[in-house]
Amino acid sequence: MANIKSARKRARQAEKTRLHKMGLRSKLRTNIKNVVAAVEKGDKEAAVAAYKAAVPVIDSMINKGVVNKNKAARHKSRLNKMVKALAA
Repeated sequence: MANIKSARKRARQAEKTRLHKMGLRSKLRTNIKNVVAAVEKGDKEAAVAAYKAAVPVIDSMINKGVVNKNKAARHKSRLNKMVKALAA
């Protein structure tokens, strides 16, 4: 445990941030899983709707510092590829 007052405060803040980001990360993963589940069912309309709902969430996670912009782009690209494969 930290002994210095400022170190104790940083520990409190770090824990608070960790819990907040944990919720955001869960939201991100849930949206990604919704797209994947719709694709696996073969439901094109549901997959497109889930993809359109997931993209703004993925983008917002970049600004919040939850994921790197390249990781977000990779997720969007792979999800888009899955959705487009249903149309073919």
